[in-house]
Amino acid sequence: MIRNDERPDPHLIEGGFFAPIPSGASDDAARLVDLEARYRGLIDRLPAVVYIDGVGEHDRMVDVGEGVEELLGITREEWLAGFQAWERVIHPDDLERVIAESDRAVALGVSFRTQYRAVRPDGSIVWVSEDSVLIHDDHGEPLYWLGLMLDVTELVAARSGLRAAREQYGALVEQIPAIVYVDIADESWTTTYVSPQIRSILGVTPEAYQGESDLWGRMLHPDDRERAIAAYERGRDAGQPFSMEYRLIAADGRVVWFQDSALVLPGPDGAPAFIQGVMLDITERKRAEDRLAYLAYHDHVTDLANKAKFDELLDLAVTRARRAGAGLAVLALDVDNFKLVNDSLGHEAGDRLIVQLAARLEDATRDTDLIARQGGDEFLILLADVDTASPVLDADGVRIAAEAVAERIRDALTAPFVVDDTELFVTVSIGITQFPRDADDAGDLLRNADAAMFRAKSLGPGVWTFHEPEDADARARLSLSTRLRRAVEDRAWRLHYQPLVDLHDGSMFGVEALIRWPDPSGGLVQPGEFIPLAEEMGLIDAIGDWVVEEIGRQDAAWRAEGLDLEIGFNLSPRQLRHGDPVTRIAQAITSADVDPERITVEVTESTAMDDPDRIIELLRRFKDLGVQLAIDDFGTGYSSLARLRYMPVDVLKIDRTFIREVDHDRQSASMVSAIIALANNLGMVTLAEGIETEEEWRFLADRGCPFGQGYFFSRPIPAEEITAMYRRRGLRLVETERAS
Repeated sequence: MIRNDERPDPHLIEGGFFAPIPSGASDDAARLVDLEARYRGLIDRLPAVVYIDGVGEHDRMVDVGEGVEELLGITREEWLAGFQAWERVIHPDDLERVIAESDRAVALGVSFRTQYRAVRPDGSIVWVSEDSVLIHDDHGEPLYWLGLMLDVTELVAARSGLRAAREQYGALVEQIPAIVYVDIADESWTTTYVSPQIRSILGVTPEAYQGESDLWGRMLHPDDRERAIAAYERGRDAGQPFSMEYRLIAADGRVVWFQDSALVLPGPDGAPAFIQGVMLDITERKRAEDRLAYLAYHDHVTDLANKAKFDELLDLAVTRARRAGAGLAVLALDVDNFKLVNDSLGHEAGDRLIVQLAARLEDATRDTDLIARQGGDEFLILLADVDTASPVLDADGVRIAAEAVAERIRDALTAPFVVDDTELFVTVSIGITQFPRDADDAGDLLRNADAAMFRAKSLGPGVWTFHEPEDADARARLSLSTRLRRAVEDRAWRLHYQPLVDLHDGSMFGVEALIRWPDPSGGLVQPGEFIPLAEEMGLIDAIGDWVVEEIGRQDAAWRAEGLDLEIGFNLSPRQLRHGDPVTRIAQAITSADVDPERITVEVTESTAMDDPDRIIELLRRFKDLGVQLAIDDFGTGYSSLARLRYMPVDVLKIDRTFIREVDHDRQSASMVSAIIALANNLGMVTLAEGIETEEEWRFLADRGCPFGQGYFFSRPIPAEEITAMYRRRGLRLVETERAS
């Protein structure tokens, strides 16, 4: 609307734009009446609001279509009464701008075109597009302003949504860690769009990439070029989606791996028109995959071959030697007294020593010999393809070659090692076995080498020996170690559970999980027989992980059956002295979805006092995890009360040696009473182990020991028997007649 402060002459409003027709009008007058009728019908029925404003000092607000009321919520009369009604409905945020644009159009006599928001009387907002032009007569004199107002609310909303969508799409495309591209699906290989990430990933500008249609092909790694181009052309010509992996060489020479996934978009005729793809940078993933593939056959500390690779190559070497009539030797090496290094300097220092040792072993062997780290401080060496028919080596050629390697290894270790500014002198015990003299297959060769190595260790540090038939005891230990390794691989364990009892009423509130090893030959191998060997062989962490995982599985099964039991388990000394047991157990508990508050981690008294500063720190981290903590076998070791008071322990488990006959052994009774009082003073509770008689139970309950376990209540039993016990007697383990 063309704004003017003057009110219109009322006689110009009457009858609208056309003046009244006097009586006795001619035919022209009649036609004028007809024309006005047509004009009114047109102006009032258009899907827009048409208005006419005068241009003289008194010719203002001449006419407006009736649609103004529907559009702006003001009547035709209010509009014609002056510009104030129009000005009043303009949104306050748009008013100053629109008035300025109107004044400028009037002053310059130019078209008025704007878009603004109008606020209707009911509070609703409508977007208005307004155009007004100045109409002139035949002599070029201005006659009136002719304007048009349209409701463009939906159009504005659509444009706003489209703009937001474009912004979101652009932000998505240009912020993801990938290159998005659009190619024309023809032989020109023309790229019409490539996202700006190409600059940071490949060092190429989007303009350069779009300007050189063959740049992608030129950047392809030579080993991938033919395959990648063929896959691209197959997908393009078939009009089918395609995905491929390939390497591009960046502008700075870097090799970048991509996973390229694309869709072929058809044109109006259905033929392939565009290729829209995403090139995801998978370089880090490829590096990780390569690293995993490498680690599958290599030791992560020394980069030597691992046991898996050694086994494969030993099998091949035996097959080749058997076919060629050649010989080979296997050497098993174990570092003497390596545990002292770990215990005195720490596990990380031990690893650094192992790395230096591996380097010296490589210097002492031929390039054709295979060195592998079996684990911990154990190594294997394969001397393959020894020509037993050589006139130099004669029939004992394998033995001579193995002796030479053993001597070179001993010489290589005479110079001291330096670890953390500490000089260390290292010797190794070596067991040697020969093919075909001692064994005809890879498995027996390895067992013989290990048996010979165990005998060498018994003879003193730095000794090397060949396999002999009398290695029977060592062979038995080797057999156990071999079966133990297989059990770890097969996870061939079982957990038995011994009830934990509230001594006040004989009810079961929890269980202690105890690992058992089902021996393939029958029966169960007790922990005391295999746990020390598992610690020595570095297998205890894998066994410990299985224990926590199985506890989580069993806990879920019991809860599903209505049993809500606390579960305790023991950490071995090696688990506490090496590595990070807290993180391992935290991960296992989280994976098993177990409530940490229902888990009790038990540490033996001797272990707790062996390295108290480290143990206290570990116990505090365990408490932060939320688990309960117990000192097991309390009373069998030498506890420093000054240190014990700072340990965040919840339970002292009184060792079974004090419980036996405690009801009539005055010395045991005094000791147990003192431990109960000590625990109470330290804010801990006691749990008596090994209760075997009702008298022992009564004595302990009377002295204030709240909890216990032992054969009087139940032996360690499989999980299903715990469930059956609960179903038979609920949580109460002591029969009414027994309790009485």
